[in-house]
Amino acid sequence: MSVKLNKVWLISISLVFFSLIILNNLVRGDWGDLSGGLGNLVKFWNTELWPPEWSLIFEAQSEPPNCKVEIGFFCSKAYTGMLETLKMAFVATIFGFIGAILFSSFAAKNLVPRFIFVPTRLFLALTRSLPSIIWAIIFVIVVGIGPLAGVLAMILYTIGYLGKLQYEEIEGINREPLEAARAMGLNHSEIVSKVVLPESGNTFLSQLLFMFEYNVRHGTVLGLVGAGGIGLHIDRAMELNLYNHVMTYLIVIFAVIVIIDFLSLFIRSFVTDESEIGNKSLLSVLLPASMTQRLKKK
Repeated sequence: MSVKLNKVWLISISLVFFSLIILNNLVRGDWGDLSGGLGNLVKFWNTELWPPEWSLIFEAQSEPPNCKVEIGFFCSKAYTGMLETLKMAFVATIFGFIGAILFSSFAAKNLVPRFIFVPTRLFLALTRSLPSIIWAIIFVIVVGIGPLAGVLAMILYTIGYLGKLQYEEIEGINREPLEAARAMGLNHSEIVSKVVLPESGNTFLSQLLFMFEYNVRHGTVLGLVGAGGIGLHIDRAMELNLYNHVMTYLIVIFAVIVIIDFLSLFIRSFVTDESEIGNKSLLSVLLPASMTQRLKKK
C-alpha cells in the first residue's frame, strides 16, 4: 500500500513540475506582468466594480418588453434577463438530453455494429468539438439575434457532450443483462428502454442535472454574441464601460447557480440513498446529520 502511495505522490509531483515548466514556456519566462497585479485589481474593484448597481435588480426596466407587474423586481433587467437564460437552458437541456440518449444508444459498441457506432461517434465528436459560443455565432447568422440561436447552440452542444458520457456509461453495463435481452428477442429500442435506462438511470439523472447547471452558466456567455439571455445585458454594459452593472449581473448569476447546485444535490439524494427515501428534506441534505437532528428536536 505504501509503495503504491509513494508512486502516486511521485507521479503527482512530476506532473506539477512538468506543468510549471510548460507554464514558464508559455509566458516566455517573463513573470513581470504579475507585479502590481493585485494592486490593479483592488483599484479596479474600488473604482469600477463596487458598489454594484442594485437598481438593476429591484427597479423595473425602462425599455421593452413592457412589464405589467406592479413589483419592480419582476420587471428588472436582472430578473428578466436571468429568467430568459433559465428558460433557454431548460429547453436546451431537455431536448439535448433526449437527443443524447438517442445518439448514444447508436454509439455504444455493445449495442450496435461497427458500421453504425463509428459514424455516430464522429457526429457526436463534431458537435462537441466546437464550444457552444461558436455554435451560437453560427446560429445567430442563420436565425438572427435572439434566444432561439442560443437554444439551438446549447441543444447541439448538449447532444455531443452528454452523448459521449452516456455511450461510455452504456458500454460499462454488464454483458449478462444485454445478452439475456437479445436471447429473449428484444429489439434495439426495447433493449434501451428495458435494460439500458434502468441500469444507468441514476447516472443519467446526475448528467441531466449537471448539464442544466452547465447550460445556465454558458447561457449567460452566449448573450455576449447576441444569443439572448442575461449575457446580452452584460454585453451592453461592457460596451458602455458600466462595470458596476456587470458586477450586479454576475452577483445574480452566482446566486442562481448556487441555488441550482443545492436543488440538484437535493434531487440526487433521492436516488443515491434509497434507504432514506421518504425522510428527505432540504436541510438533511445541506446540513450535517447531527445538526439536522438538533433542529428537529427543537
